[in-house]
Amino acid sequence: MTRILLVEDNEMNRDMLSRRLSRRGFEVLIAENGQSGVELTVSERPDLILMDMSLPVMDGWEATRRIKADPATSGIPIIALSAHAMTSDRELALEAGCDDYDSKPVDLPRLVQKIEQLLAANP
Repeated sequence: MTRILLVEDNEMNRDMLSRRLSRRGFEVLIAENGQSGVELTVSERPDLILMDMSLPVMDGWEATRRIKADPATSGIPIIALSAHAMTSDRELALEAGCDDYDSKPVDLPRLVQKIEQLLAANP
C-alpha cells in the first residue's frame, strides 16, 4: 500500500483529505506542523509527501528544504499544497525542492493524478 504523509495544520483539511485518500487505497500518515513532518519523513519513509506551505513551528518551505537536503529522504516526492494560487508561490515551492504544486481547495482527481504521476516516475 502506498504511504502518503500529509503535513497539514488545519484539522478540517486533514480530516477531509486523509479520508478521501484512504478511500482511494492510500495509507495516510499525518503531521500537524513542519517539524513533525520532517521527523515522520525520517522515521517512516513515506512514498510521497503532501506539504502545506503555511505551517506552525516550521513552515513547509523549510521542512521541504530539510527533507531534500538529507540523502536518506531526498528522493521522496513532495507536492506543495497552498491556498495561495499565485505564480510566485508555485515557483517558491519548486525552488524549495517540491516536485509539484497544487492549490487549495484541493481538486481530488487532479491531485490524485499528480500523485500517481510522481509515484510512477519514482518507483
